[in-house]
Amino acid sequence: MSGPRGGALRGGRLRFDGWIAGLGTASGTRIVLGHWPRSPFGPFSDVMLERPDGERLLLAPTRETAEFVATTYVFDTVRVVPVGVRVADGTWNVTAGPLDLRFVTGRRRLLGLLLCAVPGVLARRPGWCTLTSLPARVLLPGVRTRGSAGGGGREWYGARDLRPIHAVSAAFEGDDLGAMAPVVPPVRFGFGSVPRRPALTRVTTTVALEPEGQG
Repeated sequence: MSGPRGGALRGGRLRFDGWIAGLGTASGTRIVLGHWPRSPFGPFSDVMLERPDGERLLLAPTRETAEFVATTYVFDTVRVVPVGVRVADGTWNVTAGPLDLRFVTGRRRLLGLLLCAVPGVLARRPGWCTLTSLPARVLLPGVRTRGSAGGGGREWYGARDLRPIHAVSAAFEGDDLGAMAPVVPPVRFGFGSVPRRPALTRVTTTVALEPEGQG
């Protein structure tokens, strides 16, 4: 894999600023969308799915991003397909190869308002993510703010906003995936952390490519 644009950050770290949406469907398929306007690879979006039979599938837009995400997480199948995301008035429309997804976000609740007050410079610090690890587990079942990133690396999530997802429509290879449902059971991509209740989170993700302290 060729190196990401701009190379690794200080200490072999890569930083991604964007949004993660996690949602379940009545069919049993769980979906995690990563939408990254700012990343070492330039702007891109990717989708991770876990199917009812347990298959873990990655849909990524380029071989470079597919290889990076597949190194960081664990998948049974990886497909390089066009991934498009359009956002207007709280409605997200996503096309990713065999997947057509539409979801609508609601108004921030108290936790979302509190997260909006977190400065970006603080959300980028692994030490802050470590400090918030326990509160995140308590307030948002299913969420972790730090974990392994494959190959002995580490990863930290610094949340900066949170909105509930109220409505979902999704089809995979033309088959309707059913109504919105909790993300149950949790996804098994490795450190792929999303709340049990469908939600959209603004996040700064920091990936350390090699083992290191928690900073």
